[in-house]
Amino acid sequence: MTAAPRKVACVEIGGIPIALSTCDQGFLNLLRQRYDGFLSSSPPEFELEFDLTGTGPASDDDVRVRRNVDDDEWLIERGDFRARWAPRTGQGNVRQNANPYSLDSVLRILHSLILAERGGFLLHAASAICDGRAYLFSGVSGAGKTTMTRLAPADITLLTDEISYLRPSADGYAAFGTPFAGELAKPGENCTAPVSALFFLQKGPENRVDELSSAEAVRRLMRNILFFAEDRGYPDARVWDEIRNFQEVPEHA
Repeated sequence: MTAAPRKVACVEIGGIPIALSTCDQGFLNLLRQRYDGFLSSSPPEFELEFDLTGTGPASDDDVRVRRNVDDDEWLIERGDFRARWAPRTGQGNVRQNANPYSLDSVLRILHSLILAERGGFLLHAASAICDGRAYLFSGVSGAGKTTMTRLAPADITLLTDEISYLRPSADGYAAFGTPFAGELAKPGENCTAPVSALFFLQKGPENRVDELSSAEAVRRLMRNILFFAEDRGYPDARVWDEIRNFQEVPEHA
């Protein structure tokens, strides 16, 4: 029996086009509707093939992301999807339920892995463009990210109310719009601007801006960066073998 031909939608987020292919016309229609405004005719840098396992809700399980060093593949798993992606070839495959929330999760994780190799990152923050510059509003859940975007005047361009997409640029960092919506249930605009300022939100009785020290700002920033992979770079007990060997190396004159 001949397999059904695959159909492709190319979705470009943050200037990185990824081809999403499927044999299911209904799922292709969902892709196009979900990422309308981010569909692209650019040659894709990466490709994901989707095979559907049926219908069902997104899972509440924790996501597991790990790298298989032997075959240089990333394995991404949750109760509603299982994905493999090879950075060297740019090819990957996904088995998942036919719902958009699973799809969003896979794409967010994939972009976080790609950005990590390029000096960029995803940040738990709302962001918007004002007078040609991007402003970011980061904080824990309930701090006011969605409120900031909801209060924005009509001439403000929303990039995201949930997850900000940041990449290095000639002048520092640039923020990009994403289709990943939070409580506002509204995707961002597909545009970009240089980052002017990052605000860490905290509820209080008045509107006020306090400057933070560089150390405190970095500490808060790191706490809100999204990265899903297990870090296998930590030392284990064998590190002491290296220390002993180091101590035994004779000093050079």
